[in-house]
Amino acid sequence: MEWIILIIAGLFETGWAIGLKYSNGLTRFYPVVFTVITLILSMYLLERALRTLPVGTAYAVWTGIGIIGTTVLGILLFNESMNITRIFFIGLIVIGIGGLKLVSA
Repeated sequence: MEWIILIIAGLFETGWAIGLKYSNGLTRFYPVVFTVITLILSMYLLERALRTLPVGTAYAVWTGIGIIGTTVLGILLFNESMNITRIFFIGLIVIGIGGLKLVSA
């Protein structure tokens, strides 16, 4: 269950990062509200996962999910560049997250 909570926390991390982009320097009300809510939810769920998971593993997975989600959404929503090198290194993050899950079980 703690892994599911950690994954959801990582998804909320992606949400607040994208919300920051839409907030235009924290000047747009609804994106700021979205950013604050997803930030609070992300931190709360990360704290819940840390009750049973090792801190280094949980933090690495949480940030990895945030990096992957933010990169993918940046490509889809903001037309950020996508090239083979970027895809390769995102793939390495995915492999690293899977490896951390295996060794911390």
